[in-house]
Amino acid sequence: MAQHKSAKKRIRQTARRAAVNRARSSRLKTFIKNVETAVASGDKTAARDALVKAQPEIHRSVGKGVLRHGTASRKLSRLSARIKAL
Repeated sequence: MAQHKSAKKRIRQTARRAAVNRARSSRLKTFIKNVETAVASGDKTAARDALVKAQPEIHRSVGKGVLRHGTASRKLSRLSARIKAL
C-alpha cells in the first residue's frame, strides 16, 4: 500500500480516470452495437442513421484517448462497408 501523500493521490487519480475511461468505452460499444444491429436487421436507412450518430462518438473517443486514430478509422470503414453492402 502507498505511504507517500503523492502516491496516495496518484492511486485516487488512476481509479477516477479508469472509471471515466470505462464509461466512455462502454458508451462507444453501445453506439457501435446499434449500428451492427441495424445492419443485421437489414434496414439500410436505420443503419445509416445509426452510423451518423456513432461517427462523432468514435472520433470523440480518439480525442479522449480511449481509441487510437487507426483503430477508429478501421471501425468506421468496416461499418460503412457493411452498410454499403446491404
